[in-house]
Amino acid sequence: MSIPPKPEFTEKQGQYLAFIYLYTKLNKQPPAHADIQRYFEVTPPTINSMLVRLDQLGLLRREPGRARSIEVLVPPDMLPSLR
Repeated sequence: MSIPPKPEFTEKQGQYLAFIYLYTKLNKQPPAHADIQRYFEVTPPTINSMLVRLDQLGLLRREPGRARSIEVLVPPDMLPSLR
């Protein structure tokens, strides 16, 4: 049995992943872009580019054209605490 490698992400990417994970757990649905925007106080293009990058890195999955389809692929015990 091999141990899966620890996912690598920046501190900021980790905060986005932690937010998406906790929001989904608490609200029983993933956040909308507007929810992420309000929490991090950033512009819509910033949210979009971060989600695209996290998807490219294989840290989350999104279904294009479907609202609230963000799924974090990092195990919860490997996510940082949300600040």
